[in-house]
Amino acid sequence: MSEAKTAKIDPWGVSSETGVLTDVLLCRPDHYRWNPVNRASRETLMQGLELDLAALKRQHREFEAALDEAGVRRHYLAGESHLPYQVYTRDSSQMTPWGVVHVMLQAETRRGEWASIIRFYEAAGIPVWNWCTRGRLEGGDIHLVRPGVLLIGYSGARSDLDGARQFASWFEEKGWQAKLVRFSEHFLHLDTLFCMVSDRLAAACLDVLEDDVVAWLRGLGLELVPVSYKDASRAGCNVLALGDDRVISPRENADLNARLRAQGIRVYDPEYGLFTRGGGSVRCTSMALARR
Repeated sequence: MSEAKTAKIDPWGVSSETGVLTDVLLCRPDHYRWNPVNRASRETLMQGLELDLAALKRQHREFEAALDEAGVRRHYLAGESHLPYQVYTRDSSQMTPWGVVHVMLQAETRRGEWASIIRFYEAAGIPVWNWCTRGRLEGGDIHLVRPGVLLIGYSGARSDLDGARQFASWFEEKGWQAKLVRFSEHFLHLDTLFCMVSDRLAAACLDVLEDDVVAWLRGLGLELVPVSYKDASRAGCNVLALGDDRVISPRENADLNARLRAQGIRVYDPEYGLFTRGGGSVRCTSMALARR
């Protein structure tokens, strides 16, 4: 394999999940409501729960405060009232070392999000590196594990094999190693089963990930902090690495957070359960724009 290319397009660009996060893309939840486009949100709606929008906005402000305390600059999409899931900015684009990739959303009710995504990157002067044009692929299934190593999940429900293969091929042309992982449709995205915490640690649902995937991750020298099946079904692996042994992990992840603190990780723990009930947590509601 040739040497992997990771040179960034300063001041933007991301070559790993665990470099120091400096800039992130968010969307304010002014128009948020639970949308039955995934298992978690459908279960929430079937329970007859009513969303407390004021409480949800308080939770988002806690997330923003954690980012501020960690020194991360916040950037925002322009929200539209008919697009309640724009807040999950992870899904609709993917930052790379060479510019943004516009991915292919599965849910037709979310495809209108493309307009604000395209406008944001154009206004920010961030170049587009590529466009996904085969199958489907969403950002929650993409993990830049470390410079030169890419992991992509697909279940067929949100991302599929065609979409994963196309994206992986672009990185392979740059000399990166790419691994594709199939997982159960019960889980929304791979980042509900696996997330990097630091360059040496990852949260992982060992009850669900296949043995060969676990062996591959450990072969990279990663220590896998276990997350139970029950917690993973509630996005318990979905954390946002900040770099320098810091992470944002919701207060609801009590067991994981205790394990991470025991490993010397600084954990920022905003309350975030109302977003999790809609199908995504802190990684889902953020797209890293720049890491150093």
